[in-house]
Amino acid sequence: MLITFEGLDGSGKTTQIARLAPWLTAQGYSVLTLREPGGTTVGDALRTMLHDPAFGELCAHTELLLYSASRAQLVAERIRPHLAQGGIVLCDRFADSTLAYQGYGRGLPLDFLRQLQAFVTQEVQPALTIYMEIPVEESLRRRVLSGEFNRMDQQDIGFYQRVALGYRELIAQEPHRWHVVDAMLPPDQVEQHLRALIAAQVARLYHS
Repeated sequence: MLITFEGLDGSGKTTQIARLAPWLTAQGYSVLTLREPGGTTVGDALRTMLHDPAFGELCAHTELLLYSASRAQLVAERIRPHLAQGGIVLCDRFADSTLAYQGYGRGLPLDFLRQLQAFVTQEVQPALTIYMEIPVEESLRRRVLSGEFNRMDQQDIGFYQRVALGYRELIAQEPHRWHVVDAMLPPDQVEQHLRALIAAQVARLYHS
């Protein structure tokens, strides 16, 4: 089962994945945690380029193709083999990020992006996508506090507002796949909520 985590930077995706993975492993599941871009030698090299402020002039088309190349390698090298063995994959971002950031954020055509991502992911679909929701202003505040600025942090607030709106539209289009979490809640409370959600999903898939 592939479970993906989406949301603005600073929403707590990485924190929750790090908490949920050992919990699932303790129950006997084979769990693989990944992040995008990255997760492979090719993907990590592309991540360095995509996040380096020195490459701030990347055009939207180049950005799209680099993210997609990283994802294609991740699916082929890590995700599909693990799923084929019956494992659980927890992935920090997936194809929905491209629709939200390059589609709604950059204004690239959504129909084309969907076709491209179907090709890139080899039709691999998340069983569950968790949207960690925080206000745009809070996302930017947390990024400042973290000191972990990268090339994508150079965008204006309007860009992130379009991304947040894009996520909401994606959720409305596939409500059965998405689950929205209030990421402004304390991390322990978010974790307990996600444990209950994922336990129900795992039970349906592995024990039905």
